[in-house]
Amino acid sequence: MKQTRSYALMRSSSMDVPQIPTSSLIPKKPPLPPLIDFPTSPQLIMGQEMIHFSHPQHPLSQLDLRDQFCCIGCKEYGAGLRFSCQQCDFQLHDFCALAPPGLKGHPFHTQHQLAFYSKPAKSTCDVCAKPSKGYVFRCGVCSFQMHPCCAMLDSEAHFPCHAPQSHTLRLLPANITSNGDPANIVCGECKRRRAGRVYSCRACDYYLHAVCAKNMVNGFHANGINDLEKPRKLRGWHFASQVVGKIIGGLLEGIAEGLGEGLVQNISKGKGTSTTTRTI
Repeated sequence: MKQTRSYALMRSSSMDVPQIPTSSLIPKKPPLPPLIDFPTSPQLIMGQEMIHFSHPQHPLSQLDLRDQFCCIGCKEYGAGLRFSCQQCDFQLHDFCALAPPGLKGHPFHTQHQLAFYSKPAKSTCDVCAKPSKGYVFRCGVCSFQMHPCCAMLDSEAHFPCHAPQSHTLRLLPANITSNGDPANIVCGECKRRRAGRVYSCRACDYYLHAVCAKNMVNGFHANGINDLEKPRKLRGWHFASQVVGKIIGGLLEGIAEGLGEGLVQNISKGKGTSTTTRTI
């Protein structure tokens, strides 16, 4: 039997008033795309297990699967690397499971330190403009907050969705864009207009939504997932509801047929009785 090592990552008071690490953020190499290298403890490698504060009853194993899943921590979707419970349907993004208690000098919010919280302070993320329902990094001085996946992005990046890849995409300021409003920019990836931060290529007229850039981080692009699908569990419930609906419909139809036949028989009996009376 293959032996594995387990690490206890328990929830402490620092999760509410976290101690911000003094180390600076260092981009990973190679920079395609450059991700924020979070300081994490303990460092885990493939095949090992951890006990996470959000799921202390079972150990979580680090896996790399191509299927889509919903992270219990941040409530967002992902594919590929994850920490998964082998006894129940609990799964976390790898960057959510290994999120540090705080970030210092993040390129999206350099003026203040950001702390990790299991619940958001407001309903939307300030980077991708999508709903915030679970894990977030947020500022204790101002109202800034962002998803852990958004925190993995950098202010300058090379994304494989933009050819030539030698062009650097830079994040535009939140309130200054080429058209004055991020919602008026058409994204080169999704071909849509939407709110949220936007990357821009100075070498050509190409723009990329931060929410689309997240697909380079959450495993969608690496695993060939283009369209967001319902998780298997939800699809299973949908299928089950359809089966139950058909069963109930069949039962009701059978009951209706039975009542109809009984009514016809009663009418026939009534006619026979009335005819006999006339004959006598």
